[in-house]
Amino acid sequence: MAEWFHKQRIGDLPREAARLHGAREAMVFADRRWTYAQFAAEVDRTAKGLIAAGVQPGEKVALWMVNRPEWLFLMYAVPLVGAVLVPLNTRYRSADMAYTVQQSNTVTLITHARSGPVDYLGLLQAAMPDLPRQAARALTLAAFPDLKRIVLTDRENAPGTLGWQAVMAAGDALSDRALAERADAVDPDVTCLIAYTSGTTGHPKGVLHNHSVVRAGIDRMNRLGLTFDDVTMTYLPLFHLYGFSEAALHVLLTNGKLVLMEAFEARECVRLIEREKATVLHGFDTHFRDIMLAQESERRDLSSLRMGTFPSGMASSIPIAYATQKTLCPTVSGWGMTESWAFATCSFTNSSEEQRVEASGFAMPGYEFRIVDPTTGRDLPAGEPGELLCRGYTVTRGYYNKPKETAEAIDAEGWLHTGDTCVMRADGHVRFLGRYKDILKVGGENVSAAEVEAFIMALPAVAEVAVVSYPDPRLVQVPVAFVRIRPNHRLLASDVVEHCRDQIASFKVPRHVLFIDELPMTASGKVQKHKLRDLALEQLGPPERKTA
Repeated sequence: MAEWFHKQRIGDLPREAARLHGAREAMVFADRRWTYAQFAAEVDRTAKGLIAAGVQPGEKVALWMVNRPEWLFLMYAVPLVGAVLVPLNTRYRSADMAYTVQQSNTVTLITHARSGPVDYLGLLQAAMPDLPRQAARALTLAAFPDLKRIVLTDRENAPGTLGWQAVMAAGDALSDRALAERADAVDPDVTCLIAYTSGTTGHPKGVLHNHSVVRAGIDRMNRLGLTFDDVTMTYLPLFHLYGFSEAALHVLLTNGKLVLMEAFEARECVRLIEREKATVLHGFDTHFRDIMLAQESERRDLSSLRMGTFPSGMASSIPIAYATQKTLCPTVSGWGMTESWAFATCSFTNSSEEQRVEASGFAMPGYEFRIVDPTTGRDLPAGEPGELLCRGYTVTRGYYNKPKETAEAIDAEGWLHTGDTCVMRADGHVRFLGRYKDILKVGGENVSAAEVEAFIMALPAVAEVAVVSYPDPRLVQVPVAFVRIRPNHRLLASDVVEHCRDQIASFKVPRHVLFIDELPMTASGKVQKHKLRDLALEQLGPPERKTA
């Protein structure tokens, strides 16, 4: 008997899209274009190359690359042959890369020798000093006992590595039947993806996902009314679930067209929207703000845009979200995290503007949500902020090789304790307020870092702000604001303090204002506040030296 909801496998999607719409354009990258027939052929060729290189079912294949066509081919080829994709953050450097490759038991690592100013091969060699002396097809690296092969997409003869073209050429000798046998043996219920968390609070954790995320994509494309006529623009990093899910996966499900950018550049973005007649845009407040500024300085025809996704609801994002509705296109909001999959909540396209801007989405099918007191676990009524709990079919089964952290995050009833502070509104929409750890305890009073940040962002000279806690011998914690000033503006610490004193309670006013050239960020646009807390201690000194 057939499943009531047919289980689909990620690796099957390109071939199915080619069967339905082989002649339609699937992807544009720079000046290169692929139809669905060509895209599926590249995925199959990549899959054969992986098999020829020795990749086995269940093997971890780490991908450390910026947005490139090869990323998309591998995104589907790795699960097609029954292996497990491990996307790595392109902002990782030697130590971060080493940790995730070791912790995930990666066997095959695929990367570039260089991308722009980043010397990836040099970073590899710094972490693997014995690499140049190795046989490329049989690595025996002292610090990486599981790692058996490294493939470079842009260089063929680097010592200790395999070249992409050589791997593909070896795969050309494999028969279609050999690939079909591997693909047919893939179980849709087994892990096919280990997605590492952003690492905003310490070492990233590997989140396990299986092919059920395909259903999440189908549900979302139906909620948003996405069709094969849609042209989706993305500059979001593909290693992050936002780009992986909402752009790359959805386009294959709808059989629309993906316009892929290697990285975000606002002027190039508006140029491509006009050239390709893009209809769908995804991004955070930073992206939409910069796109609007680019459009102000160089007017382009952006009338093709019909909708976007913009995770909103925080006080700091709401003004930009409202401006986006007027200047670019209507957007929908949503909430998700690596552990739950992207957009576990999502607005409807016919939700009111207020719901799409000031809330963070309505539950997608198959998900349940609760708001609880994080101390007592007591369920809270609508309108009262607390910790968001989530349960659903895409919630991770756990963190890879981290049973303690898994038990702390997911309780016996399957509820994921997200660590996010949210409100359940009376209209059924969730509103994300910030990370629970962003709630400071100042002399017994709860202070939302997001609230203080929103007030400081109102200052015209402020480009970015992040508020973190600093230990205090009397009050336990006090707020510290890190501020990045806009070019050609001036701002004093006293200006920030006086502005806040006029608007918010005294215990919420930052005790210290520190100026910074750049906030430490994850690639998904999240501020790494643990680094800022360390920086505050470094710049201000131990708290015992301070008076109350």
